[in-house]
Amino acid sequence: MGSPRASAAASLDGIEGQKRAAAQAAAALVNDGDRVGLGTGSTVAYFLPALSARGLSLRCVATSLATERAARELGLAVEELDELGRLDIAIDGADQIDPRGWLVKGGGGAHTREKIVAASAARLVVIASAEKAVSSLGPPVPLEVLRFGAGTTLASLGEARLRDAPPSPDGNPIADYFGPVDDPPALAARLSSVPGVVEHGLFAPGLVSDILIAGPGGVEHRKLNRETP
Repeated sequence: MGSPRASAAASLDGIEGQKRAAAQAAAALVNDGDRVGLGTGSTVAYFLPALSARGLSLRCVATSLATERAARELGLAVEELDELGRLDIAIDGADQIDPRGWLVKGGGGAHTREKIVAASAARLVVIASAEKAVSSLGPPVPLEVLRFGAGTTLASLGEARLRDAPPSPDGNPIADYFGPVDDPPALAARLSSVPGVVEHGLFAPGLVSDILIAGPGGVEHRKLNRETP
């Protein structure tokens, strides 16, 4: 029979085990009485039960209907963001994380709400498995666009197309930009300047406080100098 330490190490060899480890590490950062932003995605799906298991008194806001349903089923109190105002902490995943702390998010189409919640939180903790850490960001970059003139909006960007997927939590079409992402600040500014683009999935390091990346050797905790608004 293997030792508990060996079993734990083996569990971190797989992506799902890594997601679970990062999620559990993030749950340990939440304090009793916190106002918590709940992200969306497969790694957050592990975070919700880990947070619920701590039995804390919390007030939460969810970035998608799926997260809200799962949180309520676990006994977490979910309210509207306007009722909570400033959040103490938000926990969310990422599709890509570069060495500077730039993120690509929005695989699930909730990046607009996720960015609003991130900006409303004193601390954003990003959780991910090891394969989400990349040397440089690459396409696609998710976009939420207005339904009105969506084709015209995407044509103005060039290398972008609508996603064959459900709309955003607020009913807008989701698209993806497939052009180069070698200069994230410039691309973020360009995407933000296009009329019809509600929000893009590039998250600047200034939004991020902590990054927890779980790999076979354990959970790496990177702290960033967040630009607190």
